[in-house]
Amino acid sequence: MSTSPALDALLRGLLRPTKPRIFISYHHRYDQAYADRFARLFDDTYDAVSDRSLDAEIDSDDCDYVYQRIRDEYISGTSCTVVLCGIDTFNRKYVDWEIKATLDKQHGLLGVLLPTHRASLNGKFTVPDRLHDNIQSGFAHWISWTESAQTMINAINEARERAKSTWLIANSRSMMGRNR
Repeated sequence: MSTSPALDALLRGLLRPTKPRIFISYHHRYDQAYADRFARLFDDTYDAVSDRSLDAEIDSDDCDYVYQRIRDEYISGTSCTVVLCGIDTFNRKYVDWEIKATLDKQHGLLGVLLPTHRASLNGKFTVPDRLHDNIQSGFAHWISWTESAQTMINAINEARERAKSTWLIANSRSMMGRNR
């Protein structure tokens, strides 16, 4: 039995497995190229949602309103937040707020060290405080940048699995009030 091309396309779309939605948090000025690269590399595997630029998207000085928009419009419907950690990511208030919203929703949290980030003299990297707290607690997973689809799939799956350990969430810090 023959069907129309439109019906065939619709049926293929219905049979295609749903891609997990993830949220990408990053510093726009310095790390946009990596966010774009991430979205291109893993497009077949994940429906990647990025915050674009919240400064432009949400034109408000009301912290509660902005946080609610982050939580309800960006984090809701995702299963994991991937924080791309570059040289200045730890200074960004919206990155902190996105991590907080992720933890409030009890979603997976994955930190990815970008190649542009350099270690300090003592060999350590500076990451957002809230992410660091959750790496230390064992809730968040941490890897270095990779272009290997399988490595990233494994890392995101690990972060999503750790999200079941909600007692490990460390989310008691006050939200950053401004960029450092």
